[in-house]
Amino acid sequence: MGFSQDNLKGFVLALSSSAFIGASFIIKKKGLRRAAAASGVRAGVGGFSYLLEPLWWLGMITMIVGEVANFVAYAFAPAVLVTPLGALSIIVSAVLAHFILNEKLHQLGILGCVMCIAGSIVIVIHAPQERPITSVQEIWSMAIQPAFLLYVGSVVVLVFIMIVHFAPQCGHSNVLVFTGICSFMGSLSVMSVKAVGTALKLTFEGNNQLLYPETWFFVFIVATCVITQMNYLNKALDTFNTAVVSPIYYVMFTSLTILASVIMFKDWDGQNVGSIISEICGFIVVLSGTILLHTTRDFERSSSFRGSYASLSPTLSARLCNGNGEFMKQEENLYV
Repeated sequence: MGFSQDNLKGFVLALSSSAFIGASFIIKKKGLRRAAAASGVRAGVGGFSYLLEPLWWLGMITMIVGEVANFVAYAFAPAVLVTPLGALSIIVSAVLAHFILNEKLHQLGILGCVMCIAGSIVIVIHAPQERPITSVQEIWSMAIQPAFLLYVGSVVVLVFIMIVHFAPQCGHSNVLVFTGICSFMGSLSVMSVKAVGTALKLTFEGNNQLLYPETWFFVFIVATCVITQMNYLNKALDTFNTAVVSPIYYVMFTSLTILASVIMFKDWDGQNVGSIISEICGFIVVLSGTILLHTTRDFERSSSFRGSYASLSPTLSARLCNGNGEFMKQEENLYV
């Protein structure tokens, strides 16, 4: 199948986006380590010295460039082409972590990354078509429907509980806490980004949407969600292995974003059962790849410590709650 000129632009932009975003994880973590070594206080325990670290800002700029490239890619190419390429940021991040941060990625870890991407491709292939939107007010009417308001209320309550209760108690030992906060807020930010992007697109086409207060409300939601995401993503990167954080964050973020989109935009309305089942199977493949990658990293840690933690429970829940925290206590001594 040949590419049109617009599709080729979108394809190149999407590839560039994945490369920039994947690299940003590594650059920011290098900056976090450097800042922790200089100040003695890590971002994972509430330190903000990384804000004075140029390398961290380079990583932040790299991520912004990647996000902008991804946003622009949707203006040239269909989502079925752009969306699956976003999964390549996981591979970029894991490979760079292997060579730059010495976070070893072995064969099973590579298989886990491949499964994440394969599952994502299945989801995108069977993804529903978007409905045409003519105004930001139309999106606002979707946002205030009872089902989506229930979702938003649930997210706000869950995030509040995780920040106030779980983050102080087990945020530094359970990788799902910080990444969960990022993912829940991310699902809301994507819905708002889509609203803002649609408003800008319609404005450039001559239908000015900047006059409506709904547009600026969505801008405010984007800013709030992104700031929260960045704060807890920094904590996750500083506390846990990059090769674990990246795919887990990707799976949770993508799953919750699609769920939010299904509720708000009713994406599954009119889809046949086969397509919906295929999407669910894709999720299972992605989740399996993430678990495989995590257990591979956990096996490496237990081997490198010569059985010091052999008494840990072999269950996945115990590994999620205890493995990374103990590992980072050892790793901290190497960089601080």
